[in-house]
Amino acid sequence: MDEKKYTISSTGPRIESFLTMAIRDFDVSFKIVDGLHNHPDLEDPDLVVKFQGRDVDLLLANRAELLLALEFLTMEALRMPAEDHSLLCFDANDYRLLRIEELRLSAVAAADRVKQTGRPFHFSPMSSRERRIIHLCLRNETDIRSESAGTGPFRQVVVLPLNMPLPEPIRPPRPSSPPPGRGGPPGRRPGGPPPRRGGRRPY
Repeated sequence: MDEKKYTISSTGPRIESFLTMAIRDFDVSFKIVDGLHNHPDLEDPDLVVKFQGRDVDLLLANRAELLLALEFLTMEALRMPAEDHSLLCFDANDYRLLRIEELRLSAVAAADRVKQTGRPFHFSPMSSRERRIIHLCLRNETDIRSESAGTGPFRQVVVLPLNMPLPEPIRPPRPSSPPPGRGGPPGRRPGGPPPRRGGRRPY
């Protein structure tokens, strides 16, 4: 008996129907295959959608931003609950396999750094799927722990000593206010002379 929740026979045609429309403007093709179980302790999808073709580089640009967007939109079209998102994987040129290994090595390096320095380590913001991989890589550590902090696109993993409170997440800087005399109506600058009346204006 097949214990998979999503199979090529049951889910494949729905994926194919959606993607055929979604990628019609791209010179790529795709194939739906069973999960390969390369990293079953970190990510073990039921199905993998593999892309190939001239426009694959577009899918993989900016850390596979477009590939991951297609993956998410497909999950939404299939009405997959959030807890099932790890059961479907989009890949091209083995990007996902290489990314998992990169995350695994980064998690190990971050753990070693925190143990040596006693200071928390903040990863760059990443998707919930990649945060999950970091957490799974560190789940058996006894001296440190990992937590997710922040909101929305700025949510990140923080690795810290076991008993240290979670620090505030690093936020992107806010746009600075314009300097006095710029970006507002003309008038007297703080501490400066009053505006001139008549005559030529200084530029």
